Amino acid sequence: MAMDEVYSATTAPNPKSSWFVVPTEHLDKTRFILKIFQVLLSSVAFFLEEAVSRCYNCTPLYFFEFVSCTAFLFTLLLLILLSTPLHQKATITCWPTVDFCYTGVIALLLFISSIVFASNNGHSSLETSAVVFGFLAMLAFIADFALFWKNQGHPFSNGGKAPTTPGGAVQVEAPAEKEKLTTEANGAD
Repeated sequence: MAMDEVYSATTAPNPKSSWFVVPTEHLDKTRFILKIFQVLLSSVAFFLEEAVSRCYNCTPLYFFEFVSCTAFLFTLLLLILLSTPLHQKATITCWPTVDFCYTGVIALLLFISSIVFASNNGHSSLETSAVVFGFLAMLAFIADFALFWKNQGHPFSNGGKAPTTPGGAVQVEAPAEKEKLTTEANGAD
């Protein structure tokens, strides 16, 4: 009897195990689409900024470049992690908190960098376009942040849910059940 025969007769493929899974427990379809827009808009802002050949004052340009590139690359990474089983392999256990904080911070940084770059540039069409896409990306991040807050609440509070352990939710026995068991045990004596 070969090894293959032993395992092939008892194992079956899992239809739910696929590489790309949306919705997941951390990302619904609407927020997935918003994250795709965030990646696209921040990448366009970054590439337009990279096409600027001369700058009037380079510090705002470099700050905008840093923020738009960070938004593009880290949002792409977060999107890949949350929409695939890869997030289960990472040692991070607080994905909602990471997603919530990251989205809020990037929205704020895009707001600041877009305002700074808009107020201090050479007013070329590329710079103006980059600023517009920076503000559009910021709006996508704000929409994602607001949708997260509306649907899931603040991730730092437990929200009245039962505390969880690595094995699952902690089971709390109802007082009426406990009283019934105590009464039955006393009556049987």
